[in-house]
Amino acid sequence: MAAVLLVEDEARMRDIVRDYFTAHGLDCDLARDGAEALDLLRDHAYDVIVLDIFMPNLDGFQVCASVRRESHVPILFLTALGDEDAMLRGYALGCDDYVVKPFSLAVLLAKAQALIRRGRGAAGEALRCGAIALDLSRRSCTVSGRAVPLSPRDYDLLECLMRNQGLVLSRAQLLDKVWGLDFEGGLRAVDVRVRSLRAALGPAGKQIKTVFKAGYRLEVTP
Repeated sequence: MAAVLLVEDEARMRDIVRDYFTAHGLDCDLARDGAEALDLLRDHAYDVIVLDIFMPNLDGFQVCASVRRESHVPILFLTALGDEDAMLRGYALGCDDYVVKPFSLAVLLAKAQALIRRGRGAAGEALRCGAIALDLSRRSCTVSGRAVPLSPRDYDLLECLMRNQGLVLSRAQLLDKVWGLDFEGGLRAVDVRVRSLRAALGPAGKQIKTVFKAGYRLEVTP
């Protein structure tokens, strides 16, 4: 079942959309504002985020920018702010689509489902390296058949290493491929994330080798 995070400060609107999505086979978590949404995203993986713009604490633009620093999960803005400037700002921050209030529940559902299909990619596509396997359609990881929960950034880093297994990737290359060119942090961010990924993978973390003064390499065997 696909998982949706609905971020909306109006209680009645949250309930209406959740009930409609649930009736059509989607699992829907709710957040009342941007801060609560980011808390949920730290601990849960979602197939799509439906995101209001005008909210207390953090607005939708701020949430979108924060999510894009960590994840490529599809983002669908659901908002009364439908002018061109707002839409262009949202797309510049990395949102995938817009639905403007008032709206059709059927259209909202159709757009969310389309983003879910696009985000999941080809069903069954997988990467394997030794004990580690990634299901790209579900953005899930297993080690020796056991499910291993990963943060969005850890998953993206592991996917990058697995697509280039056996090759040495420098910290600068990893920073470019995983964090993006606009990331303002330093190369040490890569080392911190590699330690986190190794810990999450348990014994299979030994497959990630440090190459002195060069970077990191993923090997088939520890």
